[in-house]
Amino acid sequence: MEYGELDKITEKVTELLSEKNFREIKRLINELQPQDSALLIDAMNEKDILPIFRLLSKENAAETFVEMSSDGQELLLNSFTDAELKAVLDEMFLDDTVDIIEEMPANVVKRIIKQSDAETRKQINEILKYPRDSAGTIMTVEYVSLRENWTVKECFDRIRKIALDKETIYNCYVTDSKRKLIGGVTVKDLLLHDYDTEISEFMQREIICAEANDDKEYVAQQISKYDLSAIPIVDSENRMVGIVTVDDVLDVMQQEATEDISKMAAVTPSTDTYMEQSVWQIWKNRIPWLLILMVSATFTGLIINSFEGRLNALSPLLFACIPMLMDTGGNAGSQASVTVIRGLALEEIRPKDALRVLWKELRVSVMLATCLAIVCFGKLYLLDGLAFGYNYTWYICLAVSLSLFATVVIAKIVGCMMPLLAKVCKLDPAVVASPFITTIVDALSLIIFCFISMSILPPFLA
Repeated sequence: MEYGELDKITEKVTELLSEKNFREIKRLINELQPQDSALLIDAMNEKDILPIFRLLSKENAAETFVEMSSDGQELLLNSFTDAELKAVLDEMFLDDTVDIIEEMPANVVKRIIKQSDAETRKQINEILKYPRDSAGTIMTVEYVSLRENWTVKECFDRIRKIALDKETIYNCYVTDSKRKLIGGVTVKDLLLHDYDTEISEFMQREIICAEANDDKEYVAQQISKYDLSAIPIVDSENRMVGIVTVDDVLDVMQQEATEDISKMAAVTPSTDTYMEQSVWQIWKNRIPWLLILMVSATFTGLIINSFEGRLNALSPLLFACIPMLMDTGGNAGSQASVTVIRGLALEEIRPKDALRVLWKELRVSVMLATCLAIVCFGKLYLLDGLAFGYNYTWYICLAVSLSLFATVVIAKIVGCMMPLLAKVCKLDPAVVASPFITTIVDALSLIIFCFISMSILPPFLA
C-alpha cells in the first residue's frame, strides 16, 4: 500500500469510527494485507488503536501485530486482557515472539512469559541465551523434521499433521533420533516420487547450514549466495535447533544496510525509525561524531594557519582554490571507500586482495586525476582568468592543477585502503567511511597544495 492510499483509508476509518460503523471498519481492515493493516493501525490515534485491532479476525490479528511498530505493540500489550494476549501469542511464530520480547520493557515481558505455555517459555529462554546478532536470535524452532527411513506417504502424513504450526513446510529436514542433521528434502522432491519410496533414496545429504552462534549477517549472505528460501541452524554437535527463513533474512539485510548508511554518515545507528526517535535520541546519536570530526578538522585549520603567510605572499588567489581541492579530494576518497566497503560487505573483496585493489584504484585515480587536472587548468585559465578577469596566470593554474592531480591520487589510495585496514583490525569498515576519510584527505590535500605551490611558483614570481 502506498502512503497516499494509506491516508485515504485512514481518513475513511476515522470517519467510520465517528459514525460508530464498526461492521464496515471490520470488513475494510480484514480485506487488507497484515502489513497494510499494521500501517493503518499505527497511523490511528492512540485511543482508537485497541478498538480497531479487536475488529481483526483471529487469523489476521497475530500477523498484523507482528508487523506493527514497537510503540504500537507496547500500547496494545498494555491494553490487552490476559485472554487477548494469550490468543495473539498462540497464533504467533516463536521467532516473532522473541523479537517482540527483545523490544519490550520488563513489565511487558513478564506478562508475555506468564501467558506462554511451559514449552514455549523454555524455547523462548533458549533463544534469548544466544549472543546478540547471532543466527540463534532470528531463527524459528517451528520446522518440519523427518526420518530417513520414512516413505513419501509417511512424510506427507507427518506434514499434514503439523503444518499449521510450522513457519514453512516446503523445506523439510531429515534428522536422526538425537536431532542430528542428516539431510533435506523439499515438498517438490516428495511430490515427484512414489508414495512407497523411502526418502533416504533421494534426499539431499550435502546441505548448506549455519551454526546458532554464527553472525546473522553471515547467515543472510549464505541464503543470498546459495539462493535458499531457508537455512537449517545447528549447534556445535550438528544437532538441529531451528531454521532461518528468507523473510527474516530480508529484515537482517535491511537492518545491516541501515546501520552501514548511518555509520558512513557519522550517525550512531538506531533500531528505531526516524519518526519513532525523540529529539533527544537523535541529538545523542549525532553529537559524538560531530564533536570528534570537529576536533579532527582543527588540524586543517592548523595547516592553513601555518602556510597562510607564504601562500598570501605568492598569490591571494591560491586561497580561493582551497575549497575546490578539499571537496574534490573528499569526494574522490568517498567514491573509493564506498565501493570497497560494499565489496567487503558482499564478500567480493577480502583483505588479502589489498594489493589488487590498490593497483586497480591507482590506475583509476591516475586517469581520473588527469582528466580533472586538465579541466581545472582550462577552467581557471580560460573561464576565471580570461572571462572574469581574475589574475590566474598559467603557472598558478599549473600549481593548482598539479595539486589537484596529486590530491585525487592520494585520496583514492586512502579511500580504498582504510576500509581494508579496518577489516584487518576487526573494526567495522563503515566507521572509517566518508567523514573520517574526508577529514584525512582534507589535511593531506592542503599539505600537498602548499608544498607544490611553494615549489613551483617562486621561480616565476622572481
